[in-house]
Amino acid sequence: MSLLTHLLACLFGMGSWVSINGLWVELPLIVPQIPEGWYLPSYLSVLIQMANIGPLFVTLMHRFRPGALNEAAVIYLIIGVGTVATFLMGFFWKETVVVGGVSRSVALLVLTFFLATVDCTSSVTFLPFMMRLKTQYLTTYYIGEGVSGLLPALVALIQGVGVVHCINSTQSLNHTVNSSSSVTLDLRAEYQPANFSAEVFFFFLSAMMLVCLLAFLMLNYHPSVAREHPNGRVKEKSQRNRKWVEEKPMMDPLRPENTKRRSGFGAGSYSWAQVVYIFVVLAWVNALTNVVLPSVQSYSCLPYGNNAYHLSATMAAVANPLACLIAMFFPIRSLLLMGALTVTGSGVGVYIIAMAVLSPCPLLVNETSGGVIMVLAWILFILTLSYVKVIIGVILRDEGHSALVWCGAGVQLGSLLGAVTMIPVVNVYNFFSSGEPCNTKCP
Repeated sequence: MSLLTHLLACLFGMGSWVSINGLWVELPLIVPQIPEGWYLPSYLSVLIQMANIGPLFVTLMHRFRPGALNEAAVIYLIIGVGTVATFLMGFFWKETVVVGGVSRSVALLVLTFFLATVDCTSSVTFLPFMMRLKTQYLTTYYIGEGVSGLLPALVALIQGVGVVHCINSTQSLNHTVNSSSSVTLDLRAEYQPANFSAEVFFFFLSAMMLVCLLAFLMLNYHPSVAREHPNGRVKEKSQRNRKWVEEKPMMDPLRPENTKRRSGFGAGSYSWAQVVYIFVVLAWVNALTNVVLPSVQSYSCLPYGNNAYHLSATMAAVANPLACLIAMFFPIRSLLLMGALTVTGSGVGVYIIAMAVLSPCPLLVNETSGGVIMVLAWILFILTLSYVKVIIGVILRDEGHSALVWCGAGVQLGSLLGAVTMIPVVNVYNFFSSGEPCNTKCP
């Protein structure tokens, strides 16, 4: 296999969700400087779900006009829009406009919508494009997708986003009745200034999108990449050939040609019951990993301290590409293993949600072991379910280009259902509560 092609596939996957992931980790620095305050995360959640109009359009075109949409042109367009939008974000994220007598960060919200449209649409365009390369490179693409969350998180750590120091604050209370006074010791949370500005961080995200664009160019035109097309197949130019690629599944060399098709989906390797099972697991896993658990991460981790919070966020981001790396060497296409890992990851997720519900006083809150268990829970949760996502991608890749388009649609549908569930629970009904960073007292 070509090491260059592996590198390009990784860099290409890195651009899939890097802009929105980067925006989320930068929130502690952005929120104090804009009029929306901590309502911004709920606005972002709504904007991201509205941006599903992009993948909906691509999926409908694929369903009713197969081959009519130039896949490469769409990818060039969305990467270009993402590069420009993140670059403009560096200049205009603090700019406000008075709307209805209230200051609003219109530029930030509009640019965020464009970024969300880019990232959501990547789910139904980047994955099908990887159909042009051998199966091994799909796993490398998933590693890059994991890096799209890891790299912004690491840069934000270097930047010092959300670092809190607890400082002693002495208060003197006078009692006029008995002419006595007492002194109480209290802790005050002090957020440390960032090592570099949000503008620099957005320019960094724009550079990452530009790297993704260059990687995509080379994946299309570099001679060594062309040799990595399955069966030596090259990119077709005509409308008729594009339609053939749209509909033709990959042939499994280990599968006899006269094997009876078990369903009309893809290559027919799976029955309709198995196909439904795969897509239900796909939607469930993405709902948990993309929306449900990230929505309560601060509630589940912050009671154990800022170190536990930052460590869980960073190590969870590391666990994602690690799971993809494991899948590269052990791509086990077992539906039974997929179910077992999904149940395991979901069980760990239940524990995390339970601790978030008990916030600000979860189990073992005053013990070092509590923080250790929470960090390990996040690592295990991301590790198991990320492996499941990669294996589903590998399975559907073998079923053909059309299956990968529906794979991307399933990812977005799961995320949408997760958001519809969690937005009212977290932001409307205030089901979760967080204590003060330094002054929460638990029995």
